[in-house]
Amino acid sequence: MNLKLFTLLFLFCGITFAQEDPKKKESEEPKELDEIVISASRTPERVKESPVTIERMSIRDIKKTASPSFYDGLENLKEVHMNTSSLSFKSINTRGFATVANTRFMQLVDGMDNSSPLLNFVLGNLIGISEIDVQNVELLPGASSALYGANAFNGILFMNSKSPFTSQGITAYAKYGNTSQKAAGSNDFYDYGVRVAHVFTPKFAAKANFTFMKGTDWYATNYDDKTVAGRDRSHYGYNGINVYGDEASTTLPIGVNEPVSRTGYKETDLTDNTVKNAKVDFSLHYKPWAGDTELIWQSKFGTGNTVYQGANRYYLNNFTMQQHKLELKGKNFFVRGYTTTEDGGRSYDMTFTALNINRQAKSDANWFKDYATAYTLASILGGVPTSDDAHKIARNFADYNITSGLPLTPNGLPRFEPGSPEFKAAFNKVIADPDVLTGSRLQDNSRIWHSDANYNFKDLVKFAEIQVGGSYRLYELNSGGRIYTDANSQINYTDYGAYTQIQKKLMEDRLKLTGSVRYDKSKNFDGNFSPRVSAVYSAGANKDHNFRASFQTGFRNPTTQDQYIGFNVGNAVLIGSAPDNLTRFSETRDVTESITIPGSTTFAGGTSVILNGEDAYFDSYTEASVKAFSALAPTNLTDATKLLKKTSVDYVKPETVKAFELGYRGSVKDFNFDVNGYYNIYNDFIGNLTVVAPLYGTAVDAPVFNPATLNGQSVHALLTNNFRAYQLYTNTDIEIKSLGFGFGVSKKVYKDFELSANYNYAEFDFDQEKDPSFEAGFNTPKQRVKGSISNDKLFPNFGFNVSARWNSEYKWESTMVDGMIDAATVIDAQVSYTINKLKSTIKIGAANLGGKEYTQVLGAGAIGQQYFASWTINP
Repeated sequence: MNLKLFTLLFLFCGITFAQEDPKKKESEEPKELDEIVISASRTPERVKESPVTIERMSIRDIKKTASPSFYDGLENLKEVHMNTSSLSFKSINTRGFATVANTRFMQLVDGMDNSSPLLNFVLGNLIGISEIDVQNVELLPGASSALYGANAFNGILFMNSKSPFTSQGITAYAKYGNTSQKAAGSNDFYDYGVRVAHVFTPKFAAKANFTFMKGTDWYATNYDDKTVAGRDRSHYGYNGINVYGDEASTTLPIGVNEPVSRTGYKETDLTDNTVKNAKVDFSLHYKPWAGDTELIWQSKFGTGNTVYQGANRYYLNNFTMQQHKLELKGKNFFVRGYTTTEDGGRSYDMTFTALNINRQAKSDANWFKDYATAYTLASILGGVPTSDDAHKIARNFADYNITSGLPLTPNGLPRFEPGSPEFKAAFNKVIADPDVLTGSRLQDNSRIWHSDANYNFKDLVKFAEIQVGGSYRLYELNSGGRIYTDANSQINYTDYGAYTQIQKKLMEDRLKLTGSVRYDKSKNFDGNFSPRVSAVYSAGANKDHNFRASFQTGFRNPTTQDQYIGFNVGNAVLIGSAPDNLTRFSETRDVTESITIPGSTTFAGGTSVILNGEDAYFDSYTEASVKAFSALAPTNLTDATKLLKKTSVDYVKPETVKAFELGYRGSVKDFNFDVNGYYNIYNDFIGNLTVVAPLYGTAVDAPVFNPATLNGQSVHALLTNNFRAYQLYTNTDIEIKSLGFGFGVSKKVYKDFELSANYNYAEFDFDQEKDPSFEAGFNTPKQRVKGSISNDKLFPNFGFNVSARWNSEYKWESTMVDGMIDAATVIDAQVSYTINKLKSTIKIGAANLGGKEYTQVLGAGAIGQQYFASWTINP
């Protein structure tokens, strides 16, 4: 610790803290398997009686976590694997098929979906919950569509906050620490917050929270080529993972078959790597009548800086989300409505930032012209011994206007060096401009309106517990044409659903049977039914052995992006497949003449053409067939054309899963066991397909190269690089299967020592030959092992916790880059000391203690070590 930490702690000493309600005493923690959960069946039940696998984090678990934050600590739960895009952005992955953009996973905070209206997935804990306001966390790792709707497909996380009626007073914490990474060095981080809650009358209470975190992100410095191992910038066609702007490439008439790429900028040139997150929330609670009925108004605000990785890397700069909820709830019901809005702030796309900074100095056309001219003259007049030397001369001239003694005249300014005044001016201009032709700003003001309700008839109907409920959602997409095809007007669409559940106990309450079904309908798709049936049998004299079995179906509606995106990512355009989206998207593409194969502008009818989404979906070739064609065409054009395959895709539709699960929870001689296994069958899996649309001609299977025909002209377009790549959203006909099992054990051993360990296995299978272009994106280690040892009372007021986890290597697949991620071993540890007189707890901890740097997302920064010290008052 240094002076900065003591300064923070001193500042907190100057605050007078209200005490907790003197009548309120911390109750004794229930036994692990007797803890009450609600999410599995939407009704209170003990953990061991849950019909499906469920994980839980209590207040006690949150206080003793060895991770820098409770949200980081979720990674120690069984079945959880994190995809870390940034120091402040971790995406939860349960049961696979998840990138950073995990649209198959939901996160509810006090009943509100935390997903971004723009991105359709959760941004970690950006607008989540303060660690001093968490009441409990519950995790359902599998499909939960039968009760929670379309997006509860591969898991759902519930975070519930404390009520001011039962937890009042002032609580505050200050945390100071250090992050250490080879690329970034050692950097400070701060995290502090305060919670204030008060009961004004027996009927009215209120609370407010504020937290702020600031640090330096993990630098992303993976400079491997995206497709060719061992290639670096010395190769004329290099395209680095964390280098941007080199996506601008073209094949030049200089005797080389591969495209030449522009010189890009590193990610560290394009961001200051600052991460920040500020969260503010307040709520008003009113009990109009005696009993449990409560009216709640809640507002949440979150803003910050972080990095999101999708098709490109995006710096979310002063990105803001807010949620406002009105809820009426009672013993057996709730009805709520809320809205989620967001503002992109000064966020920007790093790829387009680099592309357009380069274009500020020299247009792509002029840069490639300079390169080709310099390469040709160097080869003819320069006396250079090798082609590599000619490429060096050409790049120096194209980048820096260095003539190397050749008779050359540049067609633009020299490349702007990072940190120079010219670079800074161009950077600031580009990130403020939302036009992808000249800028990179991510512009968005989208919104969601949502309402849902539930009623439990258990006090009215005695033979069984019956519930009914439903939800309605309105999407308002408003990116000004930057991300969606909403340049002329915002896009609105709706979905709704209704469900019912019946639960019955038999055999002296040893057997619990549950059946539920939900119907959901979205504007662009047919309705879906999601049934679930389950049985739990409690064996043993004390019902300590609980066996469970369940079958359910789940479905996931295509996201707003799957349907309405129209997003230029540089080397391709992402186009959603809602029928009305295809004609709403259009772009103008220049037609270039080839020296060796003339005729392009004649066939195209001019120097430019207009393409729309229908060209991408219905008049294009598959990328795989174009690659095969391009490899063979220089030596055998006739056979090469036979390899071309026209794209054949349908509009995107919902994907479905059939989930089978068996499990056991029980106690044997004070050992708590949790065993589960699952088998999932996925159909109509939503994925991306990259296609190539010729700028002229007509795409057909195996066209004959005859420029006099439209079919032959499409071959001409491919030969002269007059084509456009598009990424489509569609479903695969392949049936995908996944299976996994887990085993967890915990026990309190000598005195107050607690030991726990768990193991998870996960794999998937499908026939790649039936759809060579499909990427499953499982992105999950086959094997994971986690364990911990802790003691809250090692000495008077002194406790500790050590947790460790290991995962095997795994394949990473995403729209940005594919590759292998190495196995990793991570150890987190903390020691804590309670000062009763000050109502305070001091904690000192470290994450990845003594471990080597590891990666969870290919393209994101390697995760280093994190050390911290915190002081919590009135914990």
